[in-house]
Amino acid sequence: MHTEPVDVHPRVAVWERVTIAIVTAAFALWLVVWALVVPVFQAPDERAHVDATVQVALGNAWAPPGDLRILNAVMVAQQQEATQPAASRSTVSELLEKAPGTSETVDQMTQHPPTAYLVGAAALRLAHYGDLRWDRAVEVLRLVDVLWATALPLLAWATVRRLTRSPRAALVGALALFATPQLASIASSVSNDAPVMLFGAVVTWLATRMLTGDLRRRTLLGLGVALGALIWMKGTGLPAIPFVAVVVLVAGSGAVPFLRRAGRTVVTLGIAALVGAWWWLHNLVTYHQLQPNGYEQYHPPMPFPPGEGPSLLRFLDVSWGTITRTFWGSPGGSAQVTIGAVLTAVLTIVALGVVLVWGFRRGPERRAVVCLAVFPALLVAGQTWTSANAYLTTTFVSATQGRYYFPAIVCLIAISAVAWRRIPRTAGGRRVLATVLAVGSVVIGWYGLAVVASWFWNAARGPVTAEGLTRFATFGPGPVWSVAVLVVATAVGLLVALVQVPRRTQIGADTVQEHDADADEWVEQPGR
Repeated sequence: MHTEPVDVHPRVAVWERVTIAIVTAAFALWLVVWALVVPVFQAPDERAHVDATVQVALGNAWAPPGDLRILNAVMVAQQQEATQPAASRSTVSELLEKAPGTSETVDQMTQHPPTAYLVGAAALRLAHYGDLRWDRAVEVLRLVDVLWATALPLLAWATVRRLTRSPRAALVGALALFATPQLASIASSVSNDAPVMLFGAVVTWLATRMLTGDLRRRTLLGLGVALGALIWMKGTGLPAIPFVAVVVLVAGSGAVPFLRRAGRTVVTLGIAALVGAWWWLHNLVTYHQLQPNGYEQYHPPMPFPPGEGPSLLRFLDVSWGTITRTFWGSPGGSAQVTIGAVLTAVLTIVALGVVLVWGFRRGPERRAVVCLAVFPALLVAGQTWTSANAYLTTTFVSATQGRYYFPAIVCLIAISAVAWRRIPRTAGGRRVLATVLAVGSVVIGWYGLAVVASWFWNAARGPVTAEGLTRFATFGPGPVWSVAVLVVATAVGLLVALVQVPRRTQIGADTVQEHDADADEWVEQPGR
């Protein structure tokens, strides 16, 4: 008879719980700041996401990919955003009455499952969206996405804490989320990416638990449900299916027979299929494709000009530039702003270099790190294949967005945490490097916010100007003081967290095992 494994893991100190709670709260406030600072409809594809949600709220059917047309009311709202003061903007009901019907512009979002849009539509109905100014209604949807993404620091902390067993590394891992202004922009705009980030992070956390010895049935069940929820949201979650299969098959190797691990893998994927496979089966039956292209109208198939052909150098150049820029920091929709091509290239090269050189070296975490790397590797492979296929058939290098890697953002942070911790050779070196990484992450985040505020509100003359404050007070979603309060509260929370990073800490003696926060070795306690 098999008994269920017991997961033994050190308890978390009180200071850790308090600190990660502060970081999580600061991250939530940070996202709200971004939701207020980035003008409505100025996030990637936000017009289409808003339209899809409003159409669901109105009770319209979820049309086949490429058939949905953007509401005229949404088109008029976008025009009002740049020209009409906020106080005089129409309500949603007024817009629908004055501009009925649909435009000729395709809303490509019906190529995705309707799940995230059903949640957004429910939020609109609860807020009585017809009576709201249209920009207020959009802010309601932005706050829904903020709620989806709020737990990311907690999940990053828990994953790194489990993998490295270092309180300091876990705290730095949570703060690392601030180093990607693009993530903050996407998570605080109207999109279907925020829930994908959340469930991708949950899948990563549970996968890490399994890879580090937690083989309990409830962990397996949770992993299956989280995977099902992830693929129920968007196609960018589909690479998590083979990732989870690898994790469950590998977890417990050497202690659990292969056939039993194979059976657990089948059960996990079966649970995920019951939760989230229905949409993809519907696509296969209805369209004979896993995900039909709802964007084909914009880039229809076309041949290369006579005498020209596909260029590998051009493909790589466009892909590299676009992906690095839109991973680290290039907020905006029609008017994109970037934190700098040189900065994003340097950040990418350094991050990749550290992971490739130090991340996969022999050590207690190596097997887990290799398994975790499967998720982002599959995302890279899938995006590259999609982009290359689009380039060869349409002559456009498309589908190159850094945000497509955000489902695996916690995987990337966890692997990076292992790699960075292996560079210093002394306790003092580890303390200094952790402090530099934590402070650097926060500085990059604030720099990104300053660039965005400068671009959208101050004519790129600086993050705060008198003219910019007047413009925000006129066209922005709320009073200037509300943003100022949120900014100060976020800064205080981050300062409290940063103070904890250089401290030498140790897990209490009442735990099963004692661990020096700066060491790589666990010391078994006799008699425990």
